[in-house]
Amino acid sequence: MCKQGTKDWICGGGAMVDCDNAMFISCGQTYIVYMGDLPKTKTDFSVAAVHSNMLQQVIGSRASKSLLHSYKRSFNGFVAKLTEDEKNQLAQMEGVVSVFRSQNKKLHTTRSWDFMGFPQDVKRAPLESDVIVGMLDTGAWPESDSFKDDGFGAPPAKWKGSCASKNFTCNNKLIGAKYYNTDGSAGDEELSARDTEGHGTHTASTAAGRAVTNASMLGLGTGTARGGVPSARIAVYKICWTGGCSDADILAAFDDAIADGVDIISLSVGGSFPLQYFEDPIAIGAFHSMKNGILTSNSAGNDGPGAGSITNLSPWSLSVAASSIDRKFLTQIVLGNNATYEGPTVNTFDGAIHPIVYGGSVPNTKKGFTSDDSRYCEEDSLDPTLVKDKIVVCEDFDGPENALLSGASGVVIEGDFGYEDLAFSFVLPTTYLSGKDGNSVLGYLNSTTTPSASILKSYEPVDKAAPTVVSFSSRGPNQITLDLLKPDLTAPGVDILAAWSMGTTVTGEEGDTRVVPYSIISGTSMSCPHASGAAAYVKSFHPTWSPAAIKSALMTTAATMSPIKNLDAEFAYGSGHIDPLKATDPGLVYDAGESDFVSFLCGQGYNATTLKIVTGDASACLAASNATVWDLNYPSFALSAPQSGSIVRTFNRTVTNVGAAESTYQASMVAPSGLSVKVDPISISFKSVGETQSFVVTVGATIGSKMLSGSLVWSDGVHKVTSPIVAFLSS
Repeated sequence: MCKQGTKDWICGGGAMVDCDNAMFISCGQTYIVYMGDLPKTKTDFSVAAVHSNMLQQVIGSRASKSLLHSYKRSFNGFVAKLTEDEKNQLAQMEGVVSVFRSQNKKLHTTRSWDFMGFPQDVKRAPLESDVIVGMLDTGAWPESDSFKDDGFGAPPAKWKGSCASKNFTCNNKLIGAKYYNTDGSAGDEELSARDTEGHGTHTASTAAGRAVTNASMLGLGTGTARGGVPSARIAVYKICWTGGCSDADILAAFDDAIADGVDIISLSVGGSFPLQYFEDPIAIGAFHSMKNGILTSNSAGNDGPGAGSITNLSPWSLSVAASSIDRKFLTQIVLGNNATYEGPTVNTFDGAIHPIVYGGSVPNTKKGFTSDDSRYCEEDSLDPTLVKDKIVVCEDFDGPENALLSGASGVVIEGDFGYEDLAFSFVLPTTYLSGKDGNSVLGYLNSTTTPSASILKSYEPVDKAAPTVVSFSSRGPNQITLDLLKPDLTAPGVDILAAWSMGTTVTGEEGDTRVVPYSIISGTSMSCPHASGAAAYVKSFHPTWSPAAIKSALMTTAATMSPIKNLDAEFAYGSGHIDPLKATDPGLVYDAGESDFVSFLCGQGYNATTLKIVTGDASACLAASNATVWDLNYPSFALSAPQSGSIVRTFNRTVTNVGAAESTYQASMVAPSGLSVKVDPISISFKSVGETQSFVVTVGATIGSKMLSGSLVWSDGVHKVTSPIVAFLSS
């Protein structure tokens, strides 16, 4: 709310600004005005002029100061500072699809590729060096060995991008760099595509970094660090700063990346809740990428394991969950009585013997703290004189940072927090113990007047249970379109070692002095670039395949996962665990293009006027062409009901032959009690590559509280084209 003064306007936040010039800049909110496809006869000048004219009609002469950015290379729209009333006026104007607040999204490997059965000496396509992977993230550290261009030729002729950043040098491997600061999200940070956080360097090297031998994080995870397509090119688009990733910047990066000529877009970013498709900047950007033949790979999110927590879920993008690999990191603590306990952390520090105390016994009473505060090692709650050079037992994951500032030499985090399936790095020697083991440590503290302990450097046992979907990985069902299964698949995302920024430390926390070229972190942010690299690998063998065909190949060849080890089943892992090698030869693909997704959107209730603006053509929602979600040519099948009982759904599908010219596929179905699956016809034959055949799947389910999981497999004796089938209660 703005209040009028004498000469100035005073914003609700207290800032004083000139009422004739900048009132809207300080008092308004940043909105994105999305206008669909570009005009057919567009020029950069004409599009920007239209945007300016629209604003002038609503806010008059202040339009030039309100307009922050025009999207004009790959799709149509702009970013502006608007009041709520102005936003509503613009939303009613002709040619506007949606107007929504620009909010901040959040950022959601040596051994991982080998674990997927994808060794370093795997067969490579000659065209791999023509593939360009666009990374929308925190930028990159260009001097990393993972981005060296020894032996690389000039970028492919299709590349239309640039190295538009200060303090950043591109080369023939890292061929492009841009940064975005549409609404001032960068604050006081250096305006450069250089990565000072580490996340973007990590994801870029995971997707397409070149092979670097003897990489490690201070001796942990030693091996050859490499991306899925080491010969491919990388273009980085910095959309994330310390405060988050602005929606306005995300769309600006999509606008550029599409026009620059990238082949795959990798985006390890997401919101906290799902949005309607054309109010979601990631879904909008991915839609226009799809229109231009580019697959967008998205992280599922890190808000699991709650049901319906996945937020990147548009049908035209690939949604990737995170799962473990067969290596984990455990850190032991050896007590003064030689008892040893261990838990999952990544600890690079060598163990030294120190006294050990319980945080609840050493409150900083001088500052008014009690044991109820210090047991959790809350900020300033520990008495520095009583914890200096001691290991402190804390009951909270924020304990290590606070304990360090109080002078502690190490931390034991104890409690059952549910993080047993991944390992965090901390700013000082730390291990994480279960409540049971933590109580044993506390028992030792109470048994002697001089308790001591040593926290050892982590070791790397084999995880025989892998792959399992990690607890933090966001789960389905899809809250926007219930009967569209998400996530699509899972990929390695736990304890991944990859390149890191030398402009930060291991943790980025105060007091951390460890500057490393490679680091170990976890998240669906790490699984997403594995899928992006796999998609780029498939693209290198099949450069003419559509985004949907590549996605289908990855999904239908994914390795089946165990619902016993993954209780959320397909809502956790989708089609299964990614297998890049098999994806190059899937046999059949479920292809789909823009018209298929438009028919799907019609069936979802979008009107023809809106869709004509989005597509830029004469798209219409006609009864004959409207498609239900069950008719979208998707490589998975889902049906739901709002209450227990019986339900029957019919799915229409078409597959394209990309295997042997003459081939016959037989359908086989797996269905538990309560689920029936019928396929008509049960056999399909092809006489040429590119030929299509259609079939109908009828699924009947008696739905109760438990999800029913089955599958459909088309096989010609060589290929197994596998699709999951799920039936579930939606309420």
